[in-house]
Amino acid sequence: MRILLVEDNKALCEATALALRNEGWSVDTVHRGDEARFYLAEGGYDAILLDRMLPGCDGIQLVREMRQQKDDTPVLLVTALDDVRARVDGLDAGADDYLSKPFDTRELCARVRALGRRRGALAQELRFADLVYYPAGLMLHGALGKCTLARKEGELLEALLRQNGQPISRRALFARLWGADADVEDACLDSYAYYIRRRLKAVTQRVRLVTVRGVGYRLEDAGEPQ
Repeated sequence: MRILLVEDNKALCEATALALRNEGWSVDTVHRGDEARFYLAEGGYDAILLDRMLPGCDGIQLVREMRQQKDDTPVLLVTALDDVRARVDGLDAGADDYLSKPFDTRELCARVRALGRRRGALAQELRFADLVYYPAGLMLHGALGKCTLARKEGELLEALLRQNGQPISRRALFARLWGADADVEDACLDSYAYYIRRRLKAVTQRVRLVTVRGVGYRLEDAGEPQ
């Protein structure tokens, strides 16, 4: 699981990130709301842990922006505000869960696991144009046929499908497939992109994988074949 942790208290951020990494998860950390926008734009996260009161842009506004942009990544809003009105505001803005400070890291990790299960349940199938992808079975269906993907192929295709045609950066894809700190050659991603292009050619005439120069990749729907 890849997590974005947005927390302006640096000591708390480091301690929380350590607890999450001890669970085996990949964690990116950022301390300002306006900086978090750049990480969110890259996509590829399985969950967002978001402090409500942040410099630059508060957490409520960030959640609203995500939902307006059709980003359905699960959000756990973490804040020192514990009154009912604060919880209602956070949930109404689009957050999936709410945790008050101070918190026990065991409860935090349990809530993150619950978000991951919820996202997995929602991802029983992913659709784009005439493609249908079933992550659990690594099965890809298109108008021309179907095929079974290798594990890394499936992880790459799932990340692309979740962007719904929007670009996703190479950095985000590397973190998704191998972890943010993995020592993997740059060409590995291009190799898997090549494999995905072959898979797409076998099952669809509409969808292709496009290189976005200086950014990464995206899926493109060319429309119905003539």
